[in-house]
Amino acid sequence: MSNLVRKHIVFYGSVQGVGFRWRARHAAERYRCTGWVRNEWDGSVVMEIQGEEEAIDKVILEIENGRYVWIQNMDVKTIALRDERGFRTV
Repeated sequence: MSNLVRKHIVFYGSVQGVGFRWRARHAAERYRCTGWVRNEWDGSVVMEIQGEEEAIDKVILEIENGRYVWIQNMDVKTIALRDERGFRTV
């Protein structure tokens, strides 16, 4: 039985131009999560991430602990799982 979940997360704050996506990709790979991350026109960052709940929490903490990153708010939704490999920046 799988404990995988997939989350659609929109991050607000100081999240563009601060290494957010790079950090997200490397943390996701470290904790064996799949998905993607991209910058939005309004200054937010959107991420879909799939993995165990604890692993996703660790990825977010690692991003938050990044230099210059300041997450003011997050909108989080649980969505349907996908069959995919890897984590990418789009």
